[in-house]
Amino acid sequence: MKPKNIVLLGCTGSIGVSTQKVAADLPDQVRIVGMASRENVDGMEQAIRQFKPLAVGMTNCDKAEELKQRVAGKIPVLAGERGLVELATMPEADIVLVAIVGTAGLEPALAAIRAGKDLAVASKEILVMAGELVMSEARKHGVKVLPVDSEHSAIFQCLEGRNRHDVKRLILTASGGPFRQTPRERFAKITVAQALKHPSWNMGQKITIDSATLFNKGLEMIEARWLFDIEVDRVDVVIHPQSVVHSMVEFRDGSILAQLSVPDMRYPIQYALTWPRRSPNSLPPTDLAKIGSLTFENPDREKFPSLRLAQEAGRAGGTMPAVFNAANEVAVARFVDGKIGFPQIFETVEKVMRAHHKGGAAGASWVASPTLDVILKADLWARKEADNVS
Repeated sequence: MKPKNIVLLGCTGSIGVSTQKVAADLPDQVRIVGMASRENVDGMEQAIRQFKPLAVGMTNCDKAEELKQRVAGKIPVLAGERGLVELATMPEADIVLVAIVGTAGLEPALAAIRAGKDLAVASKEILVMAGELVMSEARKHGVKVLPVDSEHSAIFQCLEGRNRHDVKRLILTASGGPFRQTPRERFAKITVAQALKHPSWNMGQKITIDSATLFNKGLEMIEARWLFDIEVDRVDVVIHPQSVVHSMVEFRDGSILAQLSVPDMRYPIQYALTWPRRSPNSLPPTDLAKIGSLTFENPDREKFPSLRLAQEAGRAGGTMPAVFNAANEVAVARFVDGKIGFPQIFETVEKVMRAHHKGGAAGASWVASPTLDVILKADLWARKEADNVS
């Protein structure tokens, strides 16, 4: 069987590097034909030497020029956001994995779908901001949207071959982050360094802080709502500090199915890229006897209002999830920059969501079934609003 041709957007971030490892581990099944980075020229040059793609891109145009000089015409180097779209629609590609943080992945993701490519989603923003639009386009063009997040991959695997009408609820697991046992009254003294110490996973700065606030679970609740076509009120969260059970599905007869593995992103990445096949690999095995015990507890929703806010955004739909996401991004950046304290991340998101109402300035109005342009305007409005929250 011929290998799947992959376009990897965001190839030098944590997910991108893990994807490169999967491709190197399965050279007969996964071939990277296109890749893009924002500005990591050294990482891109190394990846070009290893995988020999047909074309590459840099969203930073100055860095694209630098890479062009280094490769000396041996490979096409595309530049800017248009370059991402060109890569996402390469005729040779079978599947496009989008691992770009922020809104930059939205347009290439939609372009890939409209070009008939399957989409592997690692960027939460794609489904949080534009889940209704993305899934509608995927159905229209007959392509598959495959989850890369470990939680959604677990649910995807548990649901395969089963009747969706039998599902009672989806149960996302969360490590609980570094502040699971920290009293709320101590949140004001939390430092950035403390928030970046994740107990289970090695991830980028933004997602690590989102894990500390549980905003990552809130975003995943909204993602799951669109990926699996289920109301957000039937998406639940349970704390599981060992991060071995990646998520579960409860069926209406009371049975629960779970997917387990050691916490390593290469597992869900491989499954998305090789689906529907399962392939042997060099990944570490899951030794349950060595792990010893698996524990679960309910999240403290008073201490972590991110879950309540996510449910509200998911119920409202339309432009509200984009506002929820954008406000959180800005709040996290302001926390990292020392402009606000840890508790103000929650407060900022709630204030911006409350301000997102019908009427008012461009982007401030809630829209039920937004186009991509309307979504991006709401995102921009929310970022400005969040930056002005005192």
